[in-house]
Amino acid sequence: MINRIFSYFLVLALSPLSEAAAKKPNLLFAFVDDWGRQASIYAKVEGAGGINDLAKTPHFDQLAGEGVLFTNASVNAPSCTPCRSALLSGRNFWETGRGAILQGAVWDEKIPTWPLLLRDSGYHIGKSYKVWSPGTPKDAGYGGRSHSFEKAGRNFRVFSQYVSGRMSKGETMEAAKEELYREARRNFQSFLDKRKKGQPFAYWFGPTNVHRKWIKGSGKKFWGIDPDELKGKMPAFLPDVHEVRQDLADYLGEIAAFDAGLGVLIEELKKLGEYENTVIVVSGDHGPPGFPHGKCNLYDFGTRVCLAIAGPGVKGGRVVHDFVGLPDLAPTFLEAGKVEVPKGMSFRSLWKVLKSEKEGWVDPSRDAVYTGRERHVYTSRPGYLPYPQRAIRTKDFQFVINFRPDRWPLGDPYLLDTPKEPNFGLLEQQTFVTLADEDAGPTKAWIVTNRKDPKVKPFFDHAYGKRPREELYDMKKDPDQMKNLASDPAHAETVKKLRARLMAYLRETNDPRLVDDGKFFETPPMAGPVPGR
Repeated sequence: MINRIFSYFLVLALSPLSEAAAKKPNLLFAFVDDWGRQASIYAKVEGAGGINDLAKTPHFDQLAGEGVLFTNASVNAPSCTPCRSALLSGRNFWETGRGAILQGAVWDEKIPTWPLLLRDSGYHIGKSYKVWSPGTPKDAGYGGRSHSFEKAGRNFRVFSQYVSGRMSKGETMEAAKEELYREARRNFQSFLDKRKKGQPFAYWFGPTNVHRKWIKGSGKKFWGIDPDELKGKMPAFLPDVHEVRQDLADYLGEIAAFDAGLGVLIEELKKLGEYENTVIVVSGDHGPPGFPHGKCNLYDFGTRVCLAIAGPGVKGGRVVHDFVGLPDLAPTFLEAGKVEVPKGMSFRSLWKVLKSEKEGWVDPSRDAVYTGRERHVYTSRPGYLPYPQRAIRTKDFQFVINFRPDRWPLGDPYLLDTPKEPNFGLLEQQTFVTLADEDAGPTKAWIVTNRKDPKVKPFFDHAYGKRPREELYDMKKDPDQMKNLASDPAHAETVKKLRARLMAYLRETNDPRLVDDGKFFETPPMAGPVPGR
């Protein structure tokens, strides 16, 4: 850390940057589709015995070691568009109008977003691969062409498919990987080439390779992640069978690919002499796709994500347990860029925590995080009906309200138990065929196909069956969130307190779910103003 601080001041002393620009750090935000809380450093700081034992994220680990590693970071919604709407605006997803849905989303131009605010303050902004596109029609938004830098290609998005395809044509695996690293590097270089001399920059690296689909067996073949080494390490909600272990190993392989790309960007920053003046933030938009408890679930496997922050001003070498929501990054980025945080942001900057010298629990006010969901894909239920949930997660408990417990949480079980029931192959490839809120893949296919086996039925019922209106989990005794205690008289007072706290927060933030029996979210296509705004 001493060497890092010394280097930082040395760079500033020798830099040709203007005095105004030198006061503003660069920002590199690496944000990965469908990356949950899977990184090898979590096994190191929390102890071995879980799936993180097999994760391979050396660059993320090194960055986290230099900066701050957060152990209780959560997305606001475990679905990409509402999560990103919250992240860009610094608001809860339910405060973003039609930005709160995945398909059919429209951005409310009156809601300010941190990338465009940074741009207006003098930052050079840009992205490669996926973001989301709030912005004016004039500049096509942050996700539009005016801010995209992808001339070198977009193949990193399909990492294992690309490598597999090149190998089928006679290339070596390492050569194929290098082509993708070169693509990521050149896209970043083209972004940097467009900035003015001395201009601070904010770059969003958003690969989607961790999102399905990926090549079966690629985790072991490309990254040496042996699925059978996961035996005995699986969480209670996943069957500990080879098919599921292999699926998870392939997922971990795609995370390893992203981490290698992150390493390329860090290497480029160092080569250009920009590393010491760049705040680097790395995270993902929700948990694993196509697995029970993951994407589209408010359980930890779906909402908790990796988060590491390093760079100038950050007191590094610390592990922090405070509960933070990813929308906290919006005011954090703005404060770093010396931009006034606009009214309407519900979340708070993390700089108080980042500048602290404390470890563990730092800010006593950060003792809980709130999450939720509404719609995901349009085929999940007739009439594009949502599955509305809100939750509060504290150190000891998670409390969930399912506002429509009569509905199927991950989509209607179309065609199941009929002559037209889809076979394993179709379930593995086609998300929309049944239970559509959970992505297609080998794990979903295996559980659904074998659901009548007495050993598998509990997994199927737990993942896809209807849920009660309220759920309560003791996070110390039941970290996998398998035993609902909401109806247990011994926990009645806990339920009462958490329910009151959650509902108070929803009222405070003008959640439309509480207005007219949720009419705003219940009425496609969610047109019109948000109640209370």
